[in-house]
Amino acid sequence: MPAAFATQYPLPTDGSRLVGYPEAHIVKKGEHLEAIAKDYDMGFLALLALNPGVDPYLPEPGSLVRLPNQLLLPSPPHSGIVINLAELRLYYFPEPDAKANVTGEKGDVQRDVHVFPIGIGRVGRETPTMNTYISQKREHPTWTPPQSIRKEYEKERGITLPDVVPAGPNNPLGDHALRLGYGHGEYLIHGTNKSFGIGLRVSAGCIRLRPDDVAWLFEQVDVHTPVRVINQPAKLSVEPDGRVMVEAHRPLSKNASETKERLSIKPDPQVLAILERLELSTRRYRAALSVQEGTPIEVAALTPAQLKAWQRLERVNVDTKR
Repeated sequence: MPAAFATQYPLPTDGSRLVGYPEAHIVKKGEHLEAIAKDYDMGFLALLALNPGVDPYLPEPGSLVRLPNQLLLPSPPHSGIVINLAELRLYYFPEPDAKANVTGEKGDVQRDVHVFPIGIGRVGRETPTMNTYISQKREHPTWTPPQSIRKEYEKERGITLPDVVPAGPNNPLGDHALRLGYGHGEYLIHGTNKSFGIGLRVSAGCIRLRPDDVAWLFEQVDVHTPVRVINQPAKLSVEPDGRVMVEAHRPLSKNASETKERLSIKPDPQVLAILERLELSTRRYRAALSVQEGTPIEVAALTPAQLKAWQRLERVNVDTKR
């Protein structure tokens, strides 16, 4: 079985959603950000967002490139596959008895989470949010391009696609495909025959992984594994130690004009209300949403009393919405 290059983190057991540590890479002569992203199995846009002053094609040799290896897990439930479109990441949470887990010193099963960079649907062919499951696993799949894709290839690229593209090096699905149960089964998690595009919006709606990543994932998951696709540009976690952490990503563009604009994230009214109720500044929270670095930023530090008050106010708000 091929090695997995995805980043693997121990799943916190204390209610924390913060995993990983800040890291950096020293640029070597001739390197560029796409190559660095591939070496560390991370997304190209994620690397760009965290290093806004770095030339992506001619970074200065000897300079430091920050790596987005620290992150907040998406909101629970933490099971099966969770895909956050806004951050261009796929999370795989093996079940406690899965073969990927290891046993801790006390005999407890230590669960891990595996994080993969992905390519998703481009503007006009967006990947939809969904709650679904793996309906089929196909090794060396063939590709039957829908009529809309065939027309697009003919019009924009001058390429006439066959009715069926056989398995092999010219197949854009790569060597592994996981069909989703959503809709008519038209959406896949699959590999690729291209070296570029992971961590970007490049597909016709499917979720694309690097070949080694999808080969590993293919062996781990079973048919009926749950899949949750969300679009959450901002994640917030109140950590057990009282730190309030925010991780913000650039929202997905909805049309061609938005791709050239700076898109803002509106503060969560509930979070603003709780911060103000606890007499805490909202400035750092708003700043984290504005910067959109794609890495966790501490926006407040709660005392034990404030932590209990925050949790109580969150429960009140949840109960009110029901």
